[in-house]
Amino acid sequence: MNKELVEVPGTTLPFYKYEKDDLTIYEFNATECQPPEPMVNTVRGLGLLKSTTDRLIGFFFHEPFPLYQKIPLTISHEAQELENGDFQITFKIED
Repeated sequence: MNKELVEVPGTTLPFYKYEKDDLTIYEFNATECQPPEPMVNTVRGLGLLKSTTDRLIGFFFHEPFPLYQKIPLTISHEAQELENGDFQITFKIED
């Protein structure tokens, strides 16, 4: 898998783009950040979602419940706790 660094204005973390299973995935890692940096980066990163085949995946050191209130109603999320205790949150535009 070839991950390409993409520029996302107003973010403080690197974002990467790659293709997987006919989806365009944008990914960032906020596990080493302190609030509000994960929320700010996520909200900015949501602007990358342009179609129902785009996904934004963020990695967090805990499940970011306050973040969910900031997400537009047209975007859904799915949280998965990883073996190391971190969380992977996948965001997508609803059909």
